[in-house]
Amino acid sequence: MAKKGVVIEFDFAALNGAELLFKTAKSYLKKLDNIKLDEPTEARHLAGADFADGLAKLFASVKTKKTAPKAARELSALFAETLTASVPSAVTTPFKNFVKALAEKDVEVIISTRADLETVAPAFASLVGSNVVLYQDVSSCYGASPWDTWRRACRFAEVSHISTLVLTGSGFGVKSALVAGMKSIAVVNDRIAYQDFGGAYEVVDELSGKTAKKFLARFGV
Repeated sequence: MAKKGVVIEFDFAALNGAELLFKTAKSYLKKLDNIKLDEPTEARHLAGADFADGLAKLFASVKTKKTAPKAARELSALFAETLTASVPSAVTTPFKNFVKALAEKDVEVIISTRADLETVAPAFASLVGSNVVLYQDVSSCYGASPWDTWRRACRFAEVSHISTLVLTGSGFGVKSALVAGMKSIAVVNDRIAYQDFGGAYEVVDELSGKTAKKFLARFGV
């Protein structure tokens, strides 16, 4: 029987990366060309899109002469820096209990993040080891991870995507998991509650030893 796994989209499921990204983008765009970003504009042009594609649509709508590819690289790098500074504080006791509850049942836990792994690794040191690995997400998608991220993470940890669940922090992540042929459970907070979570096996509002039981139930353990 194939080993079971869970890919955790740490930046958006354990950490409220959606809020961090919005604030980062809002500040960056204002400095770039006094472009105003509000929640409807983010949802209309950026959320769930490739950084470059979303910014191209936004730039066309506000008629700026700034180039989307360059802005996409800068904003993506700036967000990664913000995550690197923020990730350690999100490795909380409830999160650790969540991961340990899965790992103790022989579920391979893949913690995926866009943060600099060398910098944030010490925060995960008590977790990484038997059945727990860190994975570098190189996605260029605004507020979510595309389907190939999940597949690459599974290959990295040497588990089958068919026997692996995705723990995502967006409705777009739920959809990309479906495209990858994987089941998902979503963590929902007020910032992204407007998104469509149809297709998720479960919707939860926190990660803890208690919510780990929902995952284990899906695995029949």
